[in-house]
Amino acid sequence: MAADESGGVNRVSACLCVLCGLPAAGKSTLARGLLGTAARLGWRAAVVQYDDLIPEHAFQNRVAEEGVEMQDMHTDWKIHRQAVLQCVEQFLEGPQVLATLPSSRHIDRAAWERCIKTLQQPETSDRAPLLFLLDDNFYYPSMRYEVYQVARKDSLGFCQVYLQCDLESCNSRNQSRPEPVPTEVMEDMVRRIEPPNPQKNSWEKNSMSLNTSGTLSDSDIQKVMELIFSAMSNPVSPVEDNTEQTEADRLKCATSVIHQADQACRRLVSEAMKTAKESQVPPEHMKSLAAQLNEAKATFLHNLRKQMLQEAAFMQEEDMDIDRVVKRAVDVFDHEKQEVLSRIINEAT
Repeated sequence: MAADESGGVNRVSACLCVLCGLPAAGKSTLARGLLGTAARLGWRAAVVQYDDLIPEHAFQNRVAEEGVEMQDMHTDWKIHRQAVLQCVEQFLEGPQVLATLPSSRHIDRAAWERCIKTLQQPETSDRAPLLFLLDDNFYYPSMRYEVYQVARKDSLGFCQVYLQCDLESCNSRNQSRPEPVPTEVMEDMVRRIEPPNPQKNSWEKNSMSLNTSGTLSDSDIQKVMELIFSAMSNPVSPVEDNTEQTEADRLKCATSVIHQADQACRRLVSEAMKTAKESQVPPEHMKSLAAQLNEAKATFLHNLRKQMLQEAAFMQEEDMDIDRVVKRAVDVFDHEKQEVLSRIINEAT
């Protein structure tokens, strides 16, 4: 859809810049510096801050509750994140269109209108370059890939800045916030975060790391602006529709993950049975242990298969590290296996 026909930005230089890293790594500080520089250049720029745009109840729902499956919670959380990107896409297609925004249950509409207020000022030229700074943790590649898909769909520039900051510095800054992130959440995120890796994921080639343990300098901001300008000058090329092949590739990746996970789980079950035998667990308890472990394995693989088919549409195109995905998934079963084994051994003694 051409800009001169619809008010969209397809013929205007535009860039989606992902700012990722731990909480309190300095993303908001960097965003403010970039906004100031963009304004001096005459660009239109806005910060898309996920913490402000996603309703508070969504964050509360991330805490596991009895009877709620982790997969269901993950899916619900993803819906909120997709709602943020839907707002960005709708602005790109028609800056004046607000009536069809996602429901207030999925997005804070008032926060979104504040986000784009400066982009809609009469004195702002609709032909000026447009920059969206997406401020969130983005700890998994799949989260960042969703932004890349938007850029590819609309032929926009795309780049990523990973703010590399040590946990001690992040914790220190975090504690001074009005509502600090719990320490255990920070520590968990350190274990889970996967920084951009252009060697593994070709779509992450326009990425840079910025050490933010200290104070951000004007030089740091200049380096990021150079990355943004390069991305804006070299927008992502859209790909031809190849739905059938994409689905086949997705199924191939999912099948490989399930197969390897099944093999790994079988080994874990065998190890658990061996440990129980060495602990002289009675035969009747051994039979119960085998039944419980096999039931747990079957349930785990069923849920994993469902997750891979529903949640991993990005897999083939980002050259997914199947070994890493399998390990991450099997670690969950390993924990459950250990709980079952410990319970049986305690009952037998």
